[in-house]
Formats: sequence, C-alpha cells, structure tokens
Amino acid sequence: MRTPGPENHAAIRRVHLEAFPTAAEADLVERLRLDGDAAIELVADRAGDVIGHVMLSRMRAAFPALGLGPVGILAAHRGQGVADRLIRKALRRAREGGWRAVFVLGDPAYYCRFGFRAELAAGFDCAWSGPYLMALPLEGTMPATTGRIDYAPAFAELG
Repeated sequence: MRTPGPENHAAIRRVHLEAFPTAAEADLVERLRLDGDAAIELVADRAGDVIGHVMLSRMRAAFPALGLGPVGILAAHRGQGVADRLIRKALRRAREGGWRAVFVLGDPAYYCRFGFRAELAAGFDCAWSGPYLMALPLEGTMPATTGRIDYAPAFAELG
C-alpha cells in the first residue's frame, strides 16, 4: 500500500473502470484530484501493477471531515482482503493527519467492520442522508452530532 504518483493515474482509472458498471467513479477520482479535494489516496500493487485504489476527499463540515470513496479492486484480486487493507491504512492516515471524522455512503454490512455507524451520521443534513450514510469518529467520539455536511462538489455529478 502506497501513495500513487501521476504515473499511476491511468492504471487507477483502469481499476475503477473494471470495478464499476460505468465510468462515473473513474471520472470522480480524476475530478476530485483536479479540484484539489483528494486528501488521501492509496494504491495496492502486485508485481508493480496497480490492483486496487482508495480515495478520501475533503468534505464541507463544521469540523475536519473526509468522505471515503471510491474504493476499487481489480476483479482478479477481490476477496483477498485488498480493499480491507487499503481502507484501514487510509483511515490510519486520516487519524494521523488530524482529521476528526470520516463519512461513507455504502453498505452498512460491509463498512461496519471498520467502525462506521449509520446512527452517528443520522443527525447530519446531507444530500445523501439516509441509512447508507455512515460516520466514523477518528478520536473516539464525533466532534458534533448535528449540522450540515457536504461531499466535495464532484460528487454532485454522480446524481
């Protein structure tokens, strides 16, 4: 697991094009970088080839917060814990970087293993509010339990 350089951008795009049914997530990654909203980005590689990618982007909140996603793994490497390791390392970097919370929009059955909880995000007003919006405090407790949060503007293009 390492921080990618510009020379990895094409390989990262290929990961997301394979991992998702449309180019939306691959485009999102590029737009987050272009807008300066990509805060933490990691790749997993095997034999020099990028096989997985995770990104955390800046969110608008009353406290330093990040949004987790997208996360993509090449099909041949799924089910081997690659995504788990990428996410855990990205969360560790967020904690070390002084971020206070991370939000994710995803399947609670999957993201609960990392400590994300829907009830921790329930008090926040967000375009993505609902049972799939979850939060993870990085310093033990949430710095706030209500307020407005917004993903980076690039997410609005996902619809």
